[in-house]
Amino acid sequence: MTRPSRSRRRRFATALACGLLLVGCSAGAGDSAAASSTLRYAAVGTPATATNDPHGGFANESDLVRFALTYDALTVPGEDGETRPRLATSWTPDASLTRWTIQLRDDAAFADGRPVRAADVLYSLRRVDAKAAENFGRMAVFDLDASRVTGAHALELVTVKPYAVVGQALEGATFVVPEGSDDFSSPVPGSGPFRQVDGDPGAALLERNEEWWGPAPPVERIEVRAVPDPQARADAVLSGQADLAGGVAPATARQADESGSAELITRPAGVMYPFVMRLDTAPFDDPRVRSAVRLAADRQVLLDTVFLGYGQLGNDLITPRDPSSPGGLPQRTRDLERARGLLAEAGYPDGVDVTLHTTTSYPGMEAAATVFAEQLAAIGMRARVEVAPPDTYFVDVFAQEPFYVGFFGGIPFLDVVRVSLAADSPTNETAWRRPDWEAALDAALATADEGQRRAQLGELQRVLRDEGGYVVWAVGDDLKLAAPGVSGVPTGPGFNAVFLDQVRLER
Repeated sequence: MTRPSRSRRRRFATALACGLLLVGCSAGAGDSAAASSTLRYAAVGTPATATNDPHGGFANESDLVRFALTYDALTVPGEDGETRPRLATSWTPDASLTRWTIQLRDDAAFADGRPVRAADVLYSLRRVDAKAAENFGRMAVFDLDASRVTGAHALELVTVKPYAVVGQALEGATFVVPEGSDDFSSPVPGSGPFRQVDGDPGAALLERNEEWWGPAPPVERIEVRAVPDPQARADAVLSGQADLAGGVAPATARQADESGSAELITRPAGVMYPFVMRLDTAPFDDPRVRSAVRLAADRQVLLDTVFLGYGQLGNDLITPRDPSSPGGLPQRTRDLERARGLLAEAGYPDGVDVTLHTTTSYPGMEAAATVFAEQLAAIGMRARVEVAPPDTYFVDVFAQEPFYVGFFGGIPFLDVVRVSLAADSPTNETAWRRPDWEAALDAALATADEGQRRAQLGELQRVLRDEGGYVVWAVGDDLKLAAPGVSGVPTGPGFNAVFLDQVRLER
């Protein structure tokens, strides 16, 4: 079977996305006021995989945005990456750092009028935990069977071991639903700033919740539509069919920015395509080979080619924007002579053949592999690039193949640990299993002093940088396009970016 050309597929995706955005967006003479108070967001996502369940995995950014608008989370990351209260007003540990008193707001209510109670929160957290296989064990730090409700708006959360950063563990995705909710074929009532009133998960209309306890959202409605193609998302803004587009390709962003046709919004360190090497598979089971691969990278060329300069050079730190990321490390640079020497020491004096897997899931992933394969050739590593379809890549390649292009979206270090570095994680993509490292991690998380704990976590990241299986060659900016009159789009790290309730629209 002959695959359609990329340009043909892109034209089809663009037409499809614009068609989706036109549904319900065209304003007649009597609808101009309604249109002016509706923020239309073309989000990264695939309509076919969109869901109404806020407790499983988040395959689509569009889903996460809808949940952040519809439901209250316990805490949220601020623009600076520090934890901020949301539904939870405080989180206080006992001396052992294993029992935490969580105090909730007493003025939050679900959209159907029921008050939000501690019982709803504990039910929601237990439901998230029950779906651990889908959400990478988001509640793994807690013993939710031992946790209990202690009052109408208070509960005690028990951790499985001393854990000094429970506030961070409750960030972003702890969406609260009414106790007993079990049918998510349609959205259940939330207590967030908006309520979903129309549309399926892939194309939803949300209206402002006038009873929300927080600051009133500036817009009355938000349309969130899952649009899989990055060019289609950008075209929706440029053609006036959307006000905001996420996950825009750097080339399109530059063109729009230079022409003044749309405003470019950058979220620093929001996109990362590390080259991933598995430590349990030859030749990457030899630390000398891993070091050689890191030294082969011309990071500036990769940054300029893949991200068109929208970002910063990577120094093999997996979460450089995390508050605990170590500073002062010398920038790793290309050293072909040393890289070739390391390969020879590892038993590959004549080089070695490898396959570098990649996909087109995100703009630039294929280009990153192609450019790096050329760079690896200079040290005798002959890398054949194999491109897998985006709909199967994160099932058949991610955490499976020994060498591939990965993806991180700016999540905190401890989230990366849970998802990709824990020895028992099914998605331990580099096969990183170091009992001494995990013991040091436990010791850091049992340290109450924030400065000391951050220093310990920073040292763990330094060890991972030098001995692990990642080549972090650059950290790209997450790029959005906004129509004139859009302001207040969050640009902080991690889940901060999906809380769009205070975005303004003037047109």
